[in-house]
Amino acid sequence: MKKEIYIVRHCEAQGQPSESQLTIKGFKQAKYLSEFFSNTKIDRIISSPFLRAIQSVEPISKETNIIIEIDERLSERTLSTTDLPDWLEKLKVTFDDLELKFKGGESSKEAMNRIVNVVDEVFKSETEKTIFVTHGNLMSLLLKNYDNSFDFDCWKNLSNPDVFLLSYTNNEVNMERLWREELIKNS
Repeated sequence: MKKEIYIVRHCEAQGQPSESQLTIKGFKQAKYLSEFFSNTKIDRIISSPFLRAIQSVEPISKETNIIIEIDERLSERTLSTTDLPDWLEKLKVTFDDLELKFKGGESSKEAMNRIVNVVDEVFKSETEKTIFVTHGNLMSLLLKNYDNSFDFDCWKNLSNPDVFLLSYTNNEVNMERLWREELIKNS
């Protein structure tokens, strides 16, 4: 049986804290996201507990009457618990050194394993089509797990929102980017 997981990066948000809401543009994007999935039969929706992630899929949840399941493992990766003025450079290095950790943070490998575990559980379940809504860095690490060439520059080129499809058939996972930013340019 073919299984599909739609990996969704949340819509535009007001900030990085877990309680940050979507912007006005982000709420419009969430409606476009719902329209984007309107012809896809979804069985399950699993979200990061961060408010911006939940708000990104609420229109889909309402449209399909599917309750949003919260999974902490879809939370954004913590790079460090201390302020890193050069965080972007530090993040870039973690795409090459997957074991590198900063104070109080999570290595790329640890974060990757966390989200891959969720993917594996869903692929082993009876669910055929699932939406995951998560965050840019964690999404990038998941995609890097299936395609090692997915690097820092690929992360920088992600949009809010963004959608990738992981298809699982015959013990093989294929990855495809579905979202095209031009779909919402006029929002």
